[in-house]
Amino acid sequence: MVAKGETESADKAAQHSASRKRTLAKAVLYVESTYNNTRLTLTDERGNVVAFSSSGALGFRGAKKGTPFAAAKVGEAMAAKALSFGLREISVVVNGVGSGRESSIRGFVNKGLSITKIKDATPVPHNGPRPPRPRRV
Repeated sequence: MVAKGETESADKAAQHSASRKRTLAKAVLYVESTYNNTRLTLTDERGNVVAFSSSGALGFRGAKKGTPFAAAKVGEAMAAKALSFGLREISVVVNGVGSGRESSIRGFVNKGLSITKIKDATPVPHNGPRPPRPRRV
């Protein structure tokens, strides 16, 4: 049987850790932009995920998820989360070829955060498999 004092201290410790405000000095924003969606992931310096958002998570559905407008809204939502952690400067890693690459970063900057560096990590094939044919609409 557990003593009464031990459970109370464990409950207080759990409440204290949940209510503690996490602040970050530096962070990395990963922007993954595909033709169908835009996903943003905010991590600390060590790579631990702090916050995540996508255009589908904000309520955009179907073809609207891949639009630059949806990407800008995702950038603004992530900027609000970053400001709640006390961030002012971030570095950005962009991955993918979708239409939301620049607009998501622009939405992030419009909220008052400054970007220290931008890295493009889009994989480029050195003659891999044949690419899909262009659509005939």
